[in-house]
Amino acid sequence: MTTQTTERSDQRIDLIMSRLLRTGVLLSAMFVLAGGALYLLRHATPVTDYHHFQGEPAEFRTVSGIFHEALAGHGRGLIQLGLLLLIATPIARVAFSLLAFLYRREWTYVLVTLVVLGILFYSLMGGHR
Repeated sequence: MTTQTTERSDQRIDLIMSRLLRTGVLLSAMFVLAGGALYLLRHATPVTDYHHFQGEPAEFRTVSGIFHEALAGHGRGLIQLGLLLLIATPIARVAFSLLAFLYRREWTYVLVTLVVLGILFYSLMGGHR
């Protein structure tokens, strides 16, 4: 590969990466904003009891539960889906980096990126449970 071809390839990868990150953050923000507005419309003045801790309801503790609630049009489900998208955005960036390094056959970076991706998935799946 010539230097000019390599530079074009790098610029193309950077452009795709920036679009991936921008799209992830914007989609996340749209879901959170829509969910927040919907939640406030339906629950204008909830009374909060700060004397007793209440964790998230069971339907928000799994990805499938969050999708189910979001598809049902519930505000909290849309907010949670937006947060999942926000968490998924940097993971998608690492996955795309892996593909870019594979394409360019930069094996050291492929190995390092695989380790990072493995650590991310390990931590997301609950660590050493």
